Amino acid sequence: MRELKPFERYLIHEFVDDWRDGYLTRREMIKRVLYITGGVATTATVLTQLGVTPMTRAALAQETVSTPSAEPMSPLSVAADDSRVLGEDITFPAGDGTDVLAYQARPNPDSGTPMATVLPPLVLICHENRGLTEHIRDVARRYAVEGYVACAVDLLSRNGGFDAIADPAEIPGLLSGTDAQVFVDDFKSALAYYQEQPFVDASRPAMTGFCFGGGITWLATTQMPELKAAAPYYGPPPPLDQVPNITAAVLGVYSDDPEDFANEGREELEAALTDAGVTFEFIVYPDTQHAFHNDTGQRYNQEQALQAREDTLAWFRQYV
Repeated sequence: MRELKPFERYLIHEFVDDWRDGYLTRREMIKRVLYITGGVATTATVLTQLGVTPMTRAALAQETVSTPSAEPMSPLSVAADDSRVLGEDITFPAGDGTDVLAYQARPNPDSGTPMATVLPPLVLICHENRGLTEHIRDVARRYAVEGYVACAVDLLSRNGGFDAIADPAEIPGLLSGTDAQVFVDDFKSALAYYQEQPFVDASRPAMTGFCFGGGITWLATTQMPELKAAAPYYGPPPPLDQVPNITAAVLGVYSDDPEDFANEGREELEAALTDAGVTFEFIVYPDTQHAFHNDTGQRYNQEQALQAREDTLAWFRQYV
């Protein structure tokens, strides 16, 4: 069996947990893992190692799953046609010649809302393993309402973009099978693009990301000294030997679920950050599970998601 990459391992654990908690059918879980491993034998071996045993036909027939919400449940949700926000799809060049796709949301100066006399700061947003969904676009608009220019990068740009993927189950495999450095470089290219735009102050950028995107955010902090602040939400940690490179002030958002694989290595990361003298804080939110911020998901916890949001905004106000 080939050795799994860190993000592949992370996502497989997530999908197995989703299945055990009744959020994915066994068939859907196996399909997602198969897209990641690329082989039936490897998939069988990995799932066996994680304690996934065969099920009888009767048990499979009785499987039920919790259906995610089709509409956002957060009171913070900002509609695509909200007059306070200018939202649009954009492209910018990457270092490898790719036209990177992204969704941009910024305050609308013609909305009648009092505008600040200084240029709005930039926040870069990294999506979950599901891709640049409408939920992530909504998150970008929420930042625009708070006075930021928000850019949610489509990490599937080299595959034609999120909308070009016919089977959503394929997306985690495409993301985890790509060298994560490619994605960090895309965020570097996004920052370079905004440094040339007249409507944003790109000299004080922040970054946030969720799940898979939390892991990319952690990696970006080790390579983007321009970042003033970052808020990775329950993502896998970066290589510990790269932690001394972090100059941003980092707020780590975590669930208190002991089964949340995103918590693996958190104590070691905390020690490395402390030893390196990085400005950081970890907040563990009570009665939460992985992905508790996503208000279209089954694990959404409104009370704690709203608190994490306020904590993130306060962190950015302090350090951006």
